[in-house]
Amino acid sequence: QVQLVESGGGLVQAGGSLRLSCAASGRTFSSYAMGWFRQAPGKEREFVAAISWSGGSTDYVDSVKGRFTISRDNAKNTVYLQMNSLKPEDTAVYYCASSRFFNSVITAKIEYWGQGTQVTVSS
Repeated sequence: QVQLVESGGGLVQAGGSLRLSCAASGRTFSSYAMGWFRQAPGKEREFVAAISWSGGSTDYVDSVKGRFTISRDNAKNTVYLQMNSLKPEDTAVYYCASSRFFNSVITAKIEYWGQGTQVTVSS
């Protein structure tokens, strides 16, 4: 069993930055792929970024490429999402997610979800 707890959300002006963190419990963290998804009001939850268990592979949705960076620290059981050059359209609840396989995260076949953290970008 893996439990995921996000933090780091908040209100920021357009062009600003935030770093989200996701702390995971459970001894299997280092063997699981991790990811971030987001859901804006009235929209479906969408994939944002994924990272393999080793950190050697990453993937991003096109709309955040060059602005967001996903990383992980297996010694701390934590995955991060550094968000730069934020835009109002990035406003959403951001969810941490975990699955055994990297491709499963990318295709939203998620085994474990966090509770979400709100990110609001003002114009």
